[in-house]
Amino acid sequence: MKVILLKDVKKQGKKDEIIEVSDGYAQNFLIKNGYAIKYTSGSKTHLENKLNMRKKEEEKLINELKIIKKQIEDKEFIFKVKVGKEGKLFGSISSKQIFEQLAENNIIIDKKNINIKSSVDTLGIHIIDINLHKNVTAKAKILVKEV
Repeated sequence: MKVILLKDVKKQGKKDEIIEVSDGYAQNFLIKNGYAIKYTSGSKTHLENKLNMRKKEEEKLINELKIIKKQIEDKEFIFKVKVGKEGKLFGSISSKQIFEQLAENNIIIDKKNINIKSSVDTLGIHIIDINLHKNVTAKAKILVKEV
């Protein structure tokens, strides 16, 4: 029997996949417990509409994130810090500080998306990746100056 999965099912498939399983497994487990619905022309049409709607929402989200990416890449974020001998910072610039600087510029993102590959602990310009989406990554320019 063909069914459309409503939820991820271990060792069977992911949500919204069409799979072929035995009639007993489909009736007695998948459909009974709400993991799947029977595959019909109506359910197929409903699934296609749902996937198209999700795709349009994803494209809209990506376009909005590209605008935010442009805002991030057009600005230079300046951090004024105290330094010791040889231009070394006391500590380093953290993702929390970068998050706060972005928020001051009305750019609201999740702090976990800030990806600092090497620590920002010297004066000068540093490039930081900010993962806005799996398809959209912004490069923020961080300028560290002495007070």
